Amino acid sequence: MSQNQYLSAFNFFQKGDVAQAEMLLQTIVSSQVNFADAWHLLGIIYFQTKRLPIAVESIQKALAISPKNVDYLNNYGLALRADGQIELALKTFQQALLLSPKDLDVQLNIANLYQTNAQFYEAANYYRRIYKIQPKRDDVRDALCHSLTSLGNAAHLQGNFTQAEMAFTEAVNLAPNDAFLHYNLGNALREVGKLGQAKQHYEKAILIEPNDADFYNNLGNVQRELGQLDLAINHYKKALKLNPALYHAKVHLVHQLQHCCDWQDLNAMIEEIRDWVKHVPEAQISPFAFLAMPNTSAYEQKLCASNWIKNRYSHLISAKSSLNFTYQTTPNKKIKIGYLSADFRLHPLAFLITELIEQHDRTQFEVIAYSFGVDDQSSARNRLIKAFDQFHDIRHLSEMDAAKKINAENIDILVDLTGFTQTSRSGIVALKPAKIHVNWLGFAGTMGNINVENNEALFDYILTDKFITPPENANDYAEKLSYLPCYQPNDSKRVNIKSPSAKTPTRAECQLPENSFVYACFNQSFKITQEIFEAWMRILKSAPNSVLWLLECNVWAKENLRAYAETFGLSKERILFAPRVEIAKHLARHAHVDLFLDTQPYNAHTTCSDALWINVPVLTLVGNTFASRVAGSILNALNLTQLLTYHLQEYENKALFYYHHPEEIIKIKEKITAEKMHSPLFNTKIFAKHLEGNFLAMLKSENNNG
Repeated sequence: MSQNQYLSAFNFFQKGDVAQAEMLLQTIVSSQVNFADAWHLLGIIYFQTKRLPIAVESIQKALAISPKNVDYLNNYGLALRADGQIELALKTFQQALLLSPKDLDVQLNIANLYQTNAQFYEAANYYRRIYKIQPKRDDVRDALCHSLTSLGNAAHLQGNFTQAEMAFTEAVNLAPNDAFLHYNLGNALREVGKLGQAKQHYEKAILIEPNDADFYNNLGNVQRELGQLDLAINHYKKALKLNPALYHAKVHLVHQLQHCCDWQDLNAMIEEIRDWVKHVPEAQISPFAFLAMPNTSAYEQKLCASNWIKNRYSHLISAKSSLNFTYQTTPNKKIKIGYLSADFRLHPLAFLITELIEQHDRTQFEVIAYSFGVDDQSSARNRLIKAFDQFHDIRHLSEMDAAKKINAENIDILVDLTGFTQTSRSGIVALKPAKIHVNWLGFAGTMGNINVENNEALFDYILTDKFITPPENANDYAEKLSYLPCYQPNDSKRVNIKSPSAKTPTRAECQLPENSFVYACFNQSFKITQEIFEAWMRILKSAPNSVLWLLECNVWAKENLRAYAETFGLSKERILFAPRVEIAKHLARHAHVDLFLDTQPYNAHTTCSDALWINVPVLTLVGNTFASRVAGSILNALNLTQLLTYHLQEYENKALFYYHHPEEIIKIKEKITAEKMHSPLFNTKIFAKHLEGNFLAMLKSENNNG
């Protein structure tokens, strides 16, 4: 009788009359409690009608009678999942899969559960397995593609760009006409340095969907990195035409126009960006690009950095508490200093810090490198590897995994030498893996606040000096100011001055006129502002037997600067360009420079030290921001205060004074020679002692406050 009732109930269920089916099933189980199929079907009805607790209970009763029934287990798992019992649901599905390893429905449910639970790697493995068996199932292909997309997005967010690349590559193969997959793959490829491939996928995305502003913006980014600045500028403009509120595209556009020395309408765009920094905090304004924009204040730069942190690192800041990092203090152990950088290679940073790393006192300190830049196989890289006690390549680690590694190695002080520059991974610091975190050298300014309201900084300290950041300006910096005698170290061993490549070239070899006074500036072209260049043109007009020697950064800057000079009535022969060469040759040709003219608001930094190392005077215009005071700091360290100017007219007057009084230049060169090796600027052993004193003071302060 019960079997007939069950068949009737099942018939009602199939026809959609669940109320009648439920009534019959309740009659059955009230008189025959061991009727497993009835309990199971009743549970399905409860599940479909959203009565989840009793659905779980009913199917559980069916399983108590028939515990190895795969259908029961599968539906029990579905009910548990819907009821929020994720862990038990997964165990139930896995139990069903043990009983029936080839059951695709169970595998699909496991995959769906993993996907819902944000376990995208595991989900993709199950979807992939099902799709391999049934390649014509569009639903599984779509689910696999969705899971791979989720995996790629999560990996990218965590800084695991290699995994993101793999996930998006597989997804693109499944859905080759999905523009957003090509875009996401392009983003991952760009992060791992495969710029040509990234460019192809951005172009494919645009071909499929030509009206998405982000596609044009990111194509512009990769073209910029490939040196195709004209194409990059055009694509930033296209992005802004499609979406005028794509704030970061405007920032990229301005910065590349600065690189090209194309100043038309630039001031108006910069004023707009300054307004966004103050009133549109969600706008992603690159702090590095913002440093070089004329008229930006130290306060605005701090605000820009804080906005950037909130927009870019909020997920890492949220994850910090889940890591629950602790910081061990072991008495009498060596202090562990970790240096974090993308530039442990043939790069200006190496010219500053390599000898410093070698000079650290190994009786007190253990010095460890965390490198996330490319291995260029250079002698500079190899020397750095030997200089550190340990050298870890963390390029393929996510921010989370890198932070775990740093914390596991009990780093006392982590020094970020890259900051918000290209390939920044300062998100690692947002996870607070070390006891103390220090901002130094890579980024010429404050790195901002994690939380503006309670004044919580991303970094605990910024290494600086009293010229760059006078104590009265402390409020413009999120970090505590840690003062060195001078901000910038140098590596006196970076060039073998006796090598053949260091031989001084002739003026003719440098394409310089034999008897002219040579003004020079070897800063990157983005640092040359219209105001500074016009001052240079006035100087050249008043110094008829002079030329201006600039670094050849790109063809567009070269053309624009020469064309602009002609508007001042100066022939293009007065504006000369030095091609990029290896550092020894570059330093050797400084011998023909009479006076180095600095830029503003972004000074010469390493280029200033380079010039002084070869005894070339540097005339600087001191500003009110960190980046605009570094050259002044370097000159101050050598007691060359006569080369500091504070107003544009004073700057022009002094440039002409030295043109008319070359004997004064000789005196300055003699002073540089006398001062050079007695100053921490060039005496690395002295600098290292001061730096180690700062590190000890930081730890003492931390221990006292802790």
